Amino acid sequence: MDEIHECLCTTKDELSEAKKNSSDDKSGFHKEKNRRAGREFLGITTKDIARRPLVFRTAIFGLTATPLLDSTNRVIELANLMGNAYVIGLSSHWRRLERESGRDIFLSNFLEPKQSREIRKNIYAKCQNYLDHACCKNKNEEDMEGIELVEEVSVIRMSEEEGELYKSSQSGISPDAKGFAIKAEDFDPTAGHDISKFLRQNARLPSRGKKLVQLCKQILEGNKHTKIIVFADGRINAGHAAADFLRNDESLGCTFFDENDSVEEQNKKLSWYQYADVTEEDKKRPRVLVLNFAHAAGLNLQAECNNLILFSPLYIGDGGTTSDPVADASTELQAVGRVFRPGQPQSKVNVYRIHVQGPAGEEALDGQLIRRNTDKETIEMAVNADD
Repeated sequence: MDEIHECLCTTKDELSEAKKNSSDDKSGFHKEKNRRAGREFLGITTKDIARRPLVFRTAIFGLTATPLLDSTNRVIELANLMGNAYVIGLSSHWRRLERESGRDIFLSNFLEPKQSREIRKNIYAKCQNYLDHACCKNKNEEDMEGIELVEEVSVIRMSEEEGELYKSSQSGISPDAKGFAIKAEDFDPTAGHDISKFLRQNARLPSRGKKLVQLCKQILEGNKHTKIIVFADGRINAGHAAADFLRNDESLGCTFFDENDSVEEQNKKLSWYQYADVTEEDKKRPRVLVLNFAHAAGLNLQAECNNLILFSPLYIGDGGTTSDPVADASTELQAVGRVFRPGQPQSKVNVYRIHVQGPAGEEALDGQLIRRNTDKETIEMAVNADD
């Protein structure tokens, strides 16, 4: 089973956010997600095993490159699905249904009090032994030999006018605290601060669009037939901003998923960047594909693309302590992994980050987030580098 994290990834916060943005077709959120999907896959309410949705012959293998970082329950549900038994159960985690289904066989009465430390020690050892054998990390170092990942930060300064717009978009912040040095955590959602306006303005800075167009033209000067992938944050309409900048340049244009595109139309557009151009019509199409970070998992674009641009550094959160640097770094790495993966025929994969500074070179939000999202320790946690 590929991309097994998808059916289990909806959290209550995601549902609340999706509901809040349901009237905004450009929000980048999926409007419908089923939190019961994992439970339905398990079929735990069906006592007849033969009638359950998933019945294995020898074993079930689950493939995912997305770290399961959102919650303990997501990891629990995934382990339940792949192990065909309840690996662990919280006191409120379907305890009655577990017992009725007869699948509470791994830890049995794990949460029940045990008098003997020796018994508890033995249970923990068995659990760890199960996990050591059941989980493994894919090793593809040999497949990537000879392929170099080159990352470049392209710096540009905003104009004085853009700087004023940048500061005025810091909604809820006191006038004396507004400035280029302000950080995402300085926005306090409990005090009514609205960081979304700030993030949207930062993404739509004309200087950012100018640098994007410049980078694309620079890449195409070296090879006019190459194809370029641009990733942006759909939650703040950054994808639409990037697409607008590219479409306004007659010599470039871009491919972008419109709100009314059917799944078939989306797959058709993706195929233009997955396979080589064959006809003259193919060669006349735009060379740039703009994707939201929400599309960062599961796509294979390496056969035709070896240039990727991160339009703006990713920040998911409302300010204060609501952010998750590990999840943001992981998502950016997922995006890079669309082209830096086995099957890449080119010897070099180029990743460009656009970094917008203040009018006089002041460090602004981009610099803070790029440093945060590329921090070595954060990346190690995002990729589970310690196995």
